Amino acid sequence: MSRVMAIDFGMRRIGVALSDPLRMVASGYETVNWNGVDHEYALERISRIVKEKEVAEIVMGKPSRTDGTQSETEEKAIRFSSMIEEKTGIKPVFRDERFTTVIASQFLRQTGVSGKNKKKVVDQVAAEIILQEYLDMHRT
Repeated sequence: MSRVMAIDFGMRRIGVALSDPLRMVASGYETVNWNGVDHEYALERISRIVKEKEVAEIVMGKPSRTDGTQSETEEKAIRFSSMIEEKTGIKPVFRDERFTTVIASQFLRQTGVSGKNKKKVVDQVAAEIILQEYLDMHRT
């Protein structure tokens, strides 16, 4: 079977999580550090993961404001998703990601991860939350 990838889009870091081949469990995979400008680097890395891990679906967090209105980051995420589709041939589906980074931060704090280590993995954990919710909703 193929995997599902989740992306937690951010202007400095992009969290990536992958499902297992049976699409039961989400695991944080990588944090792609980027400057919010060099799309090609981030797209190339995501594309490589898609190929290496045999990803068939991509779920992308939709960073809406808490009041539901579109934020600047959401606009950029939508544009970035179009670039992902062009690069990989897979059209990302969006999933509400409000509060996933907050939940991920709280989880990491409770497990004793802080400071630099937290910055390295918080986006992966947020992507993992997005993906696990998606997998749970689509389990047959």
